Amino acid sequence: MEKNNFIDYIRIFCRSGHGGAGSKHFMRTKFNPKAGPDGGNGGRGGHIILRGNKQLWTLLHLRYYKNVIAENGEGGNKNNRTGADGNDIIIEVPLGTIARDEETNKQEAEILEDGQEIIWLHGGRGGLGNANFATATNQAPEYAQPGEEGIEGWKTLELKVLADVGLVGFPNAGKSTLLSVLSAAKPKIADYAFTTLTPQLGIVEYRDGKSFCIADLPGIIEGAAEGKGLGHRFLRHIERNAVLLFLIPADSENHKKEFEILLNELKEYNPEMLQKEFIIAISKADMLDDELKNSIKQELPKNIPNIFISSITHAGLTELKDLLWNSINTKPIGDNRARQY
Repeated sequence: MEKNNFIDYIRIFCRSGHGGAGSKHFMRTKFNPKAGPDGGNGGRGGHIILRGNKQLWTLLHLRYYKNVIAENGEGGNKNNRTGADGNDIIIEVPLGTIARDEETNKQEAEILEDGQEIIWLHGGRGGLGNANFATATNQAPEYAQPGEEGIEGWKTLELKVLADVGLVGFPNAGKSTLLSVLSAAKPKIADYAFTTLTPQLGIVEYRDGKSFCIADLPGIIEGAAEGKGLGHRFLRHIERNAVLLFLIPADSENHKKEFEILLNELKEYNPEMLQKEFIIAISKADMLDDELKNSIKQELPKNIPNIFISSITHAGLTELKDLLWNSINTKPIGDNRARQY
């Protein structure tokens, strides 16, 4: 059920409304059968609008919304009456949604704030009635404008999870357990790989009423940048995170190699990932004595902060929250320390 309920990519056909045609009409009264042109303008076609909604975290509600067709504007009428505009269609989407044209893959809109509204597809303009074309030398114009066509085409909506911190690690590294003890989130937890199939968000309470958002992302595997495992579906969610917390279990056979594999997958997918702030956390540290901790510490990159934590005993979690908070709220100076490892 978890897998089916998280939808982060949909394809829909959209068409904004056509503009109404202008009216070609002449006023006729009892005493003046040629009182002149009085054709009104056509109404605007309906827009298709995207609106951010922080209560949504998936595109599931749009899964069967395959055709989005806005209403056409009404034609103009006599007595210079403008036709009614077509009703707009408002599509509510979660924060972090990107709208693209399927054919060109061009990004057309991006929703990042609650209540933010962007006109995705503009409705066609209504045509001008013949009253607009009357001049001193042409007092009875016999023409009016047709309305403009709306915009149509296949579009895509893609969700990239918005969170301050992204948890990165191999399957079964302890990410879900860590999220459950740092926040009120209750992700599915079990002792087997790929327990987490969809991103889970949690709010971590910090000091003085402050808080930050952390995302438990599906486990990465070697070759993810090439689409293996959950592949690109996983990696695109990392693009939004300001800080990446690499979680490497204490019982890993080679801590340095595991980190390098994770880092390489990010680099292969998008080299700009290396501009983010990195932190390495060795999980399940309750299994280690001081000698083993020192030995592991020698393996890790010297220029990336590291910390030993245990979600079972809660050791190091306060220090981890301090480290994350400082990283989120401190802009890196010069070259990011994660580029060289």
